[in-house]
Amino acid sequence: MKSLYDFTLKELQDEMVSLNQKSFRGNQVFSWVYQKRVNSIDDMSDVSVSFREVLKEKYTLSLPEIIREQVSYDGTVKMLLELEDKQSVETVLMRYDYGNAICVSSQVGCNMGCKFCASGLLKKQRDLKAYEMVSQVMKMQEYLDKEGKGERVSHIVIMGSGEPFDNYENVMRFIRICNDQKGLAIGARHITVSTSGLANKIVDYSKEGLQVNLAISLHASNDETRNKIMPINKAYPLNKLFEAIREYSKNADRRVTIEYILLKGINDSLTNADELVELLKGTFAYVNLIPYNEVKENEFRRSEKKEVRAFYERLKSKGVNVTIRKEFGTDIDAACGQLRAKKEGVISE
Repeated sequence: MKSLYDFTLKELQDEMVSLNQKSFRGNQVFSWVYQKRVNSIDDMSDVSVSFREVLKEKYTLSLPEIIREQVSYDGTVKMLLELEDKQSVETVLMRYDYGNAICVSSQVGCNMGCKFCASGLLKKQRDLKAYEMVSQVMKMQEYLDKEGKGERVSHIVIMGSGEPFDNYENVMRFIRICNDQKGLAIGARHITVSTSGLANKIVDYSKEGLQVNLAISLHASNDETRNKIMPINKAYPLNKLFEAIREYSKNADRRVTIEYILLKGINDSLTNADELVELLKGTFAYVNLIPYNEVKENEFRRSEKKEVRAFYERLKSKGVNVTIRKEFGTDIDAACGQLRAKKEGVISE
């Protein structure tokens, strides 16, 4: 059976026509799924009973089961979800002053092999389909609905387990489904895709005509360091990556966010800060410095607060637009891949 979460509005309209219905039936069903958020086709009260039976034979509205749920003192919620094939993925709800952001996974596992990342401890099993990514958002929206405060998912970051641009077509479909004004209506500028640096896909993405944000997981200021901690750099070294970033900025007319996890003694010196300034010239990029969520099974440790502040001040003094990311869920397994890795026994409880 097909999931109703896997259709764009236009596709659903065409699907209804193929079932000898008027195209407006697609609008009705789309509205029931995303605006009224029913969890049963039987609840679609303005659809005839006979056609609801047809829909139930062909389509499903099922959402993944929660294997494990963690709630932080700051309101952050992390769920480990079980998919139809018994694989599991993580998704996280983060509460900001400006709204509720969902961190979505795009793959089961990850093949990028970033040395500091818990996701990389488990190799990629498969790509997620668009509906499996939509289901993560809907599961968190269900959580918010149960709280009864009338809140909604307002922002999406495709920054969970997996490399989004290694699952390009499904991720683009997911974005278009979530962005549709007759559906979840999450604004393009409230959606961010984060890539570890697939330069060719960054160029493709720049031509999509979307106003969706782009973030680059950089985490190093020179090729030598990046080769050691992020194997993707051997395929797309910094000169190729920044060539693609500049082309993206030109084609999409959008500013790029540079994500930079500070690792003690690895990439957090003032020399590294100066190298980063040089890399960023001509990009109009914004830098987001990230305190590291430590994983006991690797050798990396978070930089001291004074080192983070010194790095920040050096960038600021050189005219770089920079912030230090607010931490969420420090008392739970907040880092990408940690909860799944514990379930699989790769890291300890």
